Amino acid sequence: MNTPPILTDLHQLSRNRARAHRDALFLHDAAAAEIKDRLEEVNRRFTKTAIVTGFPDLWAEFFPDAVFVPDDDALKLTPGEFDLVINALTMHWANDPVGQLVQCQRALRPDGFFLGVTFGGRTLAGLRAALAEAETSITGGLSPRVLPMADIRDLGGLMQRAGFAQPVADGVVHKVTYANPYALMRDLRAMGEGNALHLRNRKPTVRGLLDLAGEYYRQSHGQPDGRVNAEFEFVFLSGWSPHESQQRPLRPGSAQARLADALGAIDTDKVD
Repeated sequence: MNTPPILTDLHQLSRNRARAHRDALFLHDAAAAEIKDRLEEVNRRFTKTAIVTGFPDLWAEFFPDAVFVPDDDALKLTPGEFDLVINALTMHWANDPVGQLVQCQRALRPDGFFLGVTFGGRTLAGLRAALAEAETSITGGLSPRVLPMADIRDLGGLMQRAGFAQPVADGVVHKVTYANPYALMRDLRAMGEGNALHLRNRKPTVRGLLDLAGEYYRQSHGQPDGRVNAEFEFVFLSGWSPHESQQRPLRPGSAQARLADALGAIDTDKVD
């Protein structure tokens, strides 16, 4: 079995999160509120919940009775123990997203429910492009500075690979404005979302790079009053642990009646 490449420096990620400010975690607040709303639409009463999160204190405000699990490579989840597992804005940092989903699925009882939220590919696409353009202009190359993020289709495919039944993926975009590009960058650090890539450049940032990136970003995302726009895309993933009671698609060729007969259509091969 091939070992997935190391994407994230988990020690640095932990340090970044330890320096996060509670008032900057508004995206987690929004994600948790949306998760609660979606669970209310599920016709099921859940009795034992596990939440995979890097911010257990915050998520405990919304789910005080849950078991909280850090998003390590090996999740501390007992197979078959839970009827609800929530993955709370951690998958974008996972070294092995499929492996993390598989562990969540195995932690569910039969017919248990998984609901996850992660950042999607539209998240800060403009800032990522501005940083890349600035670094290329100054140094002639790129260093691992920006976290890659998957789109909805790819994330939905991961759910299928992890073995979930009836997987669904959909996206919600949150639009935020900042006083300037530097306020946005400061807020990312305050969110605990600073650079924790394993192959990041450990040297100090090249002089002038952030200033140039900020200028590029202002040109593409600035408002007339000088403020700048930013987009954060939430991708919500849901699925069930397989159970014999769940509906399954019929096997090809197993139909007992012809579609044409059901629709009352004329079979042109038999018309004189």
